[in-house]
Amino acid sequence: MSKGIFRKKSITKILDDVACGFGDEHSGTGSQLKKELNVRDLTLMGIAAVVGAGIFSTIGEASFYGGPAVSFLFIITAVTCGFSALCYAEFASRIPVAGSAYTYAYASFGELIAWIIGWDLLMEYAIGNIAVAISWSGYFLNLLEGFGIHVPEYLTMDYYSAFRAHEQVQQLAAGHNLTPITDSMKAGANAWATAPGFGDFKLIANMPALLIVIIITYLVYVGIRETKRATNAMVYLKIAIIIAVILIGCFYITPANWHPFMPNGFSGVMKGVSGVFFAYIGFDAISTTAEECDNPQRDLPRGMIYSLIICTVLYVLVALVLTGMVNYKELQVADPLAFVFGRVGLNKISYVISISAVIATASVLLIFQLGQPRIWMSMSRDGLLPKAFSRIHPKYHTPSFSTIVTGFVVAIPALFMNLTEVTDLTSIGTLFAFVLVCGGVLLLPKESAHKGRFKLPYINGKFIVPVLFIAGMIILWKPMLELFSVDNAHQNFPMFLFIILAAVLTVLAFIKNLSLIPVLGLMSCFYLMTQLGYTNWLRFLIWLVLGLIVYFTYSYKNSRLGKAA
Repeated sequence: MSKGIFRKKSITKILDDVACGFGDEHSGTGSQLKKELNVRDLTLMGIAAVVGAGIFSTIGEASFYGGPAVSFLFIITAVTCGFSALCYAEFASRIPVAGSAYTYAYASFGELIAWIIGWDLLMEYAIGNIAVAISWSGYFLNLLEGFGIHVPEYLTMDYYSAFRAHEQVQQLAAGHNLTPITDSMKAGANAWATAPGFGDFKLIANMPALLIVIIITYLVYVGIRETKRATNAMVYLKIAIIIAVILIGCFYITPANWHPFMPNGFSGVMKGVSGVFFAYIGFDAISTTAEECDNPQRDLPRGMIYSLIICTVLYVLVALVLTGMVNYKELQVADPLAFVFGRVGLNKISYVISISAVIATASVLLIFQLGQPRIWMSMSRDGLLPKAFSRIHPKYHTPSFSTIVTGFVVAIPALFMNLTEVTDLTSIGTLFAFVLVCGGVLLLPKESAHKGRFKLPYINGKFIVPVLFIAGMIILWKPMLELFSVDNAHQNFPMFLFIILAAVLTVLAFIKNLSLIPVLGLMSCFYLMTQLGYTNWLRFLIWLVLGLIVYFTYSYKNSRLGKAA
C-alpha cells in the first residue's frame, strides 16, 4: 500500500501521454485542446486573475491596519509569490501539461500527495469563485444604483443573510433599540418582508451572482479562443481605468497623510496579509492552460513573471495614492477607491470605478472558471476521477463535462449562500499548493539548460539558509518563547510546525546544497499559512480528510498508474 500511494508518474510518461492525446478512452472523443495562447495572452490572463476585487475592496482594510506602509505588504507578498512563480515556471518548462500543481506533485511527490493537492485546488478554486461571484454581484448592483436602477433586495442576497437580518431587526425593535440597526440589516429585513414565498418559506436568492456564473461558464465552454478575446478586452479596459485613477489621484495627494508611514508597526502591516494574498493567488491559474499554449515551455514562465511584476506595480501605486489622498484611518470601507474620490469631491469618477470593478471581478471569475475544469480533467485522465471529467468537446475542444460541473458547483452556492468571509480558507489552500510546488522543485533531478526553455537559477543555499535561520532565531526568540506561555497554546501549532520545518530545511540545505529560491519560497509560503489562524487550519484539515476518504474508496482502486503496475 505504501509504495502504491506514493507511486510517481514520470515526466517521460506525462509527456508521452500528451503526445498521444491521452487516447480515446480518456478524452471521450480523441479530441485535443486547441493551442491558441501566446505569451501576451498568458500575461493578460495573469493580470486578469490578480487585478480584481483586491484593488477595489481588500486594499482598504489592509491600508487601515498598515497605513501607507501597506505598499510594503504588496511587495512582500509579490516576492513570496515570485519565489513560487519561479518554481511554477520551472515545472511548466519541464511538464507543459494541464493540471498545474496537481500534475507537478504527481511527478515529484507521488500519487497520494498529488491527490491531496488536486483536492485542495478544487476547494480553492470553487470557494474562490463563489466569493468572487458574490463580490461581482455587489459591484454590479452598486453600478445599477448609480444609474437609478433598483433591483428588489430579495433578488440580490442569500436566504440566510436576509433571515438573520429579519431576526435581528425584530429583536432590536422589540427592545425599542433602533440605533444598532445598519443599512445592510435594513436591506436584509426588507428582502425578507417583500420576498414572495409559501408560508414561512421565502424565495430569496442572489440572482446577479447566478447570472454572471452562467455567462462565464458558457464562455469557457465554447472555446479558449473566445475566452482569450474576452479576457484581453477586459484587461485592457480595466488597466486603462486603473492607470487613469492613479494619474488623477496624484493631483490630490497630501504628503502629510503619509506620516507616520508605518503607524502600527510591522505587525500592523502584516494584518492585511490574508486579503492582500487573496488578491495575488490567480497567477498560478494560467499554468492550467499549458496544453493550449503555442510554446508552453517558453511562454508560461514569462506570462507568470510578467503578470506578477505588472500587478505589483499597479497595487503599490494604488496603495500610495489611496493613503496619500486621505488619512489611512478612514479607509476601512468596502469601496475605498470610490470613497477617496468622493472625499475630494470627484463623485463622477466613482461611476467609472464601479464599471472597472464589475469588469475586473468578472475577469477574475473567468480565469478561475477556466482553470478548475482543467484540473478535474487532469485528475480524470489519471483515473482518480470518473472518465466523464476528461471528456473533450469535439467541436469546441474544451473539457465540456468538467466545465458544466464547475458551473453548477459555483452557481448554486453563489445563489443561496453568503461566502464573502472565505478568503482565508482560499488563501490557505493556495499557499499549501505553493508549498508543495516549491518542495517539488527540490525533488526534481538536475537538468542542464535548454535553449528556449526557462531554467530556475541555482543559488546554493548551503550557508545562506543557516545564516537566515540563525538570524531569525536571534531576532525572534522572545516571541517564540511566548508561544508556549500564552493561554490556548495549542492554537499556535501552525507556528510550531513552521519552526520545525525551518529547522529541517536548514539542515538539509547545509547537507545537500539545496537551491535557495525554492527553499525561500517554501518557507515564506508556509509562514504566511501560519498567519491565517487556527480555525482555518482546522477547516482545511477537515477538507483534506474528506479528500482522503474519496481517494481510498475510489481513486486508489481506479488509478491508471496503479492498474498499469
